Amino acid sequence: MTRADQFSSAANLAAAADSQPHEARLTRDALRSVFGAFATGITVVTVSSEIPLGMTANSFTSVSLSPPLALVCVKRDAALHDAIMEDEQFAVSVLSSTQEEVARYFADHSRPRGEEEFSLIDWVPGPSTGAPILGEALAWVECKLSAVYDGGDHSIFLGSVLDLGRGTGDDALLFHHGRFQRLFPDAA
Repeated sequence: MTRADQFSSAANLAAAADSQPHEARLTRDALRSVFGAFATGITVVTVSSEIPLGMTANSFTSVSLSPPLALVCVKRDAALHDAIMEDEQFAVSVLSSTQEEVARYFADHSRPRGEEEFSLIDWVPGPSTGAPILGEALAWVECKLSAVYDGGDHSIFLGSVLDLGRGTGDDALLFHHGRFQRLFPDAA
């Protein structure tokens, strides 16, 4: 694509946006469509609490290497939200491409709760927090809650990294355009 084509393409995007009233572009469906164009990794966020809790999340990112910080966004009405606020710590397992079923399980609101929630899942307690670290995960981090920020219908939990580890795989499970996808780094 030439520079002229790039500018023309950008002009077409701007013209399409100007053809709709601003409020019409900010609908829930439009936001999902636009935000869904950004591929994200899939994680399961967990807390140890009295009874372990978990949920699928794709709003996880590294923030800083020095000091080591990560963040995760959790909807305010999710059971995990209050558990993180109470425990003041959490763990994040980065899912591999073989763990789509696990991602769907922790996204399913009808999954078992309480003692049974983790009964069918391969996991170990994290060495620093006791929060579940999922088996076959590509990587994991354990965090101490260091700040909470308002994120609209979500809270942004900033965590100081206490411990971390890597699994053996390389293929990540992704979420893109409303679907689970796989990343195969060796594919040409």
